[in-house]
Amino acid sequence: MPDSLGGLRLAGAVPLDPKPATPPPPAGPAPAANGAAGPAAGPLVIDVTEASFATDVVSRSMQVPVVLDFWASWCGPCKQLSPVLEKLAVADGGSWILAKVDVDANPGLAQAAGVQGIPAVKAVVGGRIIGEFTGAVPEREVRSWLDQLLAMVAEATGGLPGASAAEAQDPHLSAAEAALARGDIETAAESYRARLEEAPGDQEALTGLARAELLRRVNAFDPAQVRARAAANPDDVEAAIAAADLGIAEGDSAGALAGLVDFVRRASGPERDRARAHLVDLFQALSDADPAVGPARRSLAAALF
Repeated sequence: MPDSLGGLRLAGAVPLDPKPATPPPPAGPAPAANGAAGPAAGPLVIDVTEASFATDVVSRSMQVPVVLDFWASWCGPCKQLSPVLEKLAVADGGSWILAKVDVDANPGLAQAAGVQGIPAVKAVVGGRIIGEFTGAVPEREVRSWLDQLLAMVAEATGGLPGASAAEAQDPHLSAAEAALARGDIETAAESYRARLEEAPGDQEALTGLARAELLRRVNAFDPAQVRARAAANPDDVEAAIAAADLGIAEGDSAGALAGLVDFVRRASGPERDRARAHLVDLFQALSDADPAVGPARRSLAAALF
């Protein structure tokens, strides 16, 4: 599920998009006086699985913001953050929904959402991830993040009255995200390509396709063989590329990018060009939401020039 990011930054978090995908006006209670969506019907805190994700998150986010909480029973910081999120969800009375995802029971969802560490929190509006943060941040920072999220949703819905779900989310992107939630990487990639045929410059589709292709490559790996080949053949460009892909999939994007930049620094000719081009693909897959991308871009520029 690709991000649409840029603009506003939150303390301890990646940027939120100042113009998120616009959900339609919610059914039921009328909007509040400040323009925010009215409260959602049903439970305010839900447990989500790979089977229920398309309905409970993607479809529901067309009506009300859904905040994903990726956690695990063994994660100490998760035990600090989850009660804070649950408390705030109840306090906000349905202006957003908290959807909890056990990463051990639903590894495909965590991988599809680009989770690289837990606790990880991601806001979904109109079927798209529009903001996120990682770690057990203090309650006041979570409150500030939520307030800005809700304000931006109110601004977006106020600026486009009567917007429909179809306008908020391209059907190809919706199909891609639902496919990723099922773990169907090939269908997701086909849907992103279909979107790019209609809109070649769509950054969300470009990022989504890059991520789907990364997942497809990594799923074919034997991790032990990839590591052994890279260690035994430090000048093998394909080994270096595979090791970088594996590192990102395992959550070490900083180390993975740094390793491939170092290869570019040492290499020459076609091997250097191949590694450089792959780095650009990885930057697209991670997007600038990943804090490792900016430093890696600068390091690559220094290595090349």
